[in-house]
Amino acid sequence: MATYVIGDLQGCFTPLLRLLDKLKFDPAFDRVWFAGDLVSRGPQSLQTLRFAKTLGRASVSVLGNHDISLIAAAYGVFPIHKSLAALQDAPDFAELLEWLRHRPLLHLDTKLNTIMVHAGIPPAWDLKTAQQCARDVEKCLQSKNPQHWLASIYGDKPCIWTPKSPALDRQRFTVNALTRMRYCTPDKRLEFKQKLSPQVVKETHPALYPWFLHPKRQKIVQTIYFGHWSTLGYYESDNVVALDTGCVWGGRMTAVRIDQEKKTKYQSMGDEKKEEVQPTAYVGTVKVNIRDKDHYVHISPPPMGATLDDLEKALENNRAMIDASQAQMKQAFIDQVYLFKPPMQ
Repeated sequence: MATYVIGDLQGCFTPLLRLLDKLKFDPAFDRVWFAGDLVSRGPQSLQTLRFAKTLGRASVSVLGNHDISLIAAAYGVFPIHKSLAALQDAPDFAELLEWLRHRPLLHLDTKLNTIMVHAGIPPAWDLKTAQQCARDVEKCLQSKNPQHWLASIYGDKPCIWTPKSPALDRQRFTVNALTRMRYCTPDKRLEFKQKLSPQVVKETHPALYPWFLHPKRQKIVQTIYFGHWSTLGYYESDNVVALDTGCVWGGRMTAVRIDQEKKTKYQSMGDEKKEEVQPTAYVGTVKVNIRDKDHYVHISPPPMGATLDDLEKALENNRAMIDASQAQMKQAFIDQVYLFKPPMQ
């Protein structure tokens, strides 16, 4: 029996089937874990959710931030995103929603000495605290009438863990830490503004640490598998493995087999159309806007005739995929890392 962990699906059902075919996955014998964000920007969230549910005991799924957002939207906290409209209109939506809101935030397999969570475990927590806080949130999410609780968990504060803070503050911190976290400050505060790769953020915000590299992080001996961070890409170090390789952005979907002494990585391509990357005329030090933030960088044109295959390889090698629509962006080659520059207004 093989056990695989797969990063963010985000409604990319066809690449998922392609990957499982490559794995020769057999639900009668094998097990597959999904690291959250089953739904969202991809075109097949309904099919993805149905498939994960029908796998039954052959799969384990943890909740990601987009999954929780879908649940909140279904309870009227805010309008459902247009990419998920097909879900809301599906005849089995209520059944799928009920299944989804009963997924855990954290999964521990003692036999495999492995943890799966969507974003990570904050540096201030040991495993016992992480489990207790996850269960506390799960009870609220699975309650009979969770809409008022769902409406109250959105927000970035508190950003620092205080065990004796009010229950709702602890729960909001828990949701943010387990499903949204990327960076932390030296005093272990969660920082949500920076979403790019550690290589980029190290230059612009050198005081921030990726949560798993924080020097004061509590020791957790189990290997932690997580997704959420497409600009980080595949990352493996000590006892952490990052799995979100940006399939929904035209990258790859990644699976790792974890039941053997040596981990084995498998990937399948997304369905992004292969288009030629047009060289940009921008050179020198310029201002590049990424996710509404200005960065001053030195750029030079990509080679004439570069394709999106070339772009994807560069992004994978440098772990710097930018969370933006390729169709609306111009490409720039920046210190051997491709970034996307919005068109001039």
